[in-house]
Amino acid sequence: MLSKPWATVVLLVGLGVGHGLAAAEVAPTLPAWTVGTPIVTYWAGPAMSDAVAQQMAQGGFNLVWCGEKDLDLVQRHGLRAQLQDGLLAPASLDDPAKRQKLDALIDRVRNHPAMYSYFIVDEPSAGAFPALGKLVAYLRQRDPAHLAYINLFPTYANNEQLGTKGDTITAYREHLRQYMEIVKPALVSYDHYQFTKEGDSPNYFLNLAMIRQTAQQAKVPFLNIVQACTWTPSMRVPGPDEVRYLVYTTLAYGAQGISYYVYCASGHTGGIALPDGTPTPLYHALASLNREFVAIAKELQPLRSLGVYHAGMSPPGSEPLAADAPFRLDPPLATLAYRPPERVRGILLGTFGEGQRPSHVVVVNLDYKAEATAPLVGPGRLEVFDAASGKWSAVDGAKVELRLAPGAGKLVRLAR
Repeated sequence: MLSKPWATVVLLVGLGVGHGLAAAEVAPTLPAWTVGTPIVTYWAGPAMSDAVAQQMAQGGFNLVWCGEKDLDLVQRHGLRAQLQDGLLAPASLDDPAKRQKLDALIDRVRNHPAMYSYFIVDEPSAGAFPALGKLVAYLRQRDPAHLAYINLFPTYANNEQLGTKGDTITAYREHLRQYMEIVKPALVSYDHYQFTKEGDSPNYFLNLAMIRQTAQQAKVPFLNIVQACTWTPSMRVPGPDEVRYLVYTTLAYGAQGISYYVYCASGHTGGIALPDGTPTPLYHALASLNREFVAIAKELQPLRSLGVYHAGMSPPGSEPLAADAPFRLDPPLATLAYRPPERVRGILLGTFGEGQRPSHVVVVNLDYKAEATAPLVGPGRLEVFDAASGKWSAVDGAKVELRLAPGAGKLVRLAR
């Protein structure tokens, strides 16, 4: 992921249909990829070592970037691996010698218990999608159990970068459409870096909404990459409360993964660790938040995201909370004018269920500078989830006053 003042979209890509690979070459014992434990990862981390792996495991990360030689080390620490190798490129399919080496690499790693995904390329334009689609399909036939990971541009990118035309929404929607049709991802992921020196950029929720819609249409999960540093004078380092807001808004929109830019990298301030390995304040905050993310995302994994609603301010891409919504605020929150680059304030409700009727809701305090109370009313008796303990507790009736720390959220469900 490049250090740029616009966000980058990542697609952890599933692998499409075959392109001439003989059936005998398919790995018959490997199942198709699924998310498994919700993903917590990062971009731009240090070289893998026992000390680094231990720090990441203790910090609640569960997917790390590494080379083939590190797979055993990663396994020892109970982590999953995203493999990096120069052979994981479309050009390998056009060169018989490289293709043979690629096949040998896949054969060596595909049965390793630490393997989770293959890293392919960063930020391709739409013109690269056909070649990438062929590589993704090839990998899928040889190793259906693991993702191919491709990093795409976000809404911030211009038409030339995206390879599509039109205004911001039109060009980005077309970029995603082509990608989904040609490359056929099994998981969509993107990032958005909103914390500037002047305030917050306005399109964080627009980007979330577009990715959520794209993933739902394709019936695949998605992952959000969020800001954990600054790399330019125009951006600021987010604090623990701001990162908590990113974690819980990501959950409310239905993501099954989260990633942070960066873990540590030269030319970047903040991050999760310093170049010498010293943890930053964000590391200590994430040690709890990462586990909360996994606990809540696991509860939501069998369900479908049914709607996401904003009460208070209405930033671009948001949908207001209806007065007669199954889960609502009583008394309702006053409508507030939104004037970027001010921060968004209000309450966010993300609803989930097995069918069309919501049974679960993630309630988020959008103000990362102040505590808030959300007077939540549901369509029946309620239970509240404790993400730290993984336990549900009953509420006396269909209403609960949720006290939320800055940027924090709670998962609530109808009592069973």
